[in-house]
Amino acid sequence: MTVIGILVSALAIWRLTHLISEEDGPWDIIARIRRTVGPGWLGQAMDCFYCLSLWIAVPFACWAGTTWKERAVLWPALSGAAILLERFSAREKI
Repeated sequence: MTVIGILVSALAIWRLTHLISEEDGPWDIIARIRRTVGPGWLGQAMDCFYCLSLWIAVPFACWAGTTWKERAVLWPALSGAAILLERFSAREKI
């Protein structure tokens, strides 16, 4: 995987994770899904950026890695990159 591929994957993971965990989505689709899912384990996973980024990173790691060892390393690395992007982009809440 190239550096650009890792960067694009990290940005895509951050964007999808942020959309699902923090935004209502176009036409409030994500908000409706979140309400439908409710407070169970899936609802909690949708509310937690860190948890959700792990699951969103799985298909990206599988797509980007060529061996299972590489995929196993890319999975948390891509999630971690998305988490760092979230921390750098988060506004200070007062």
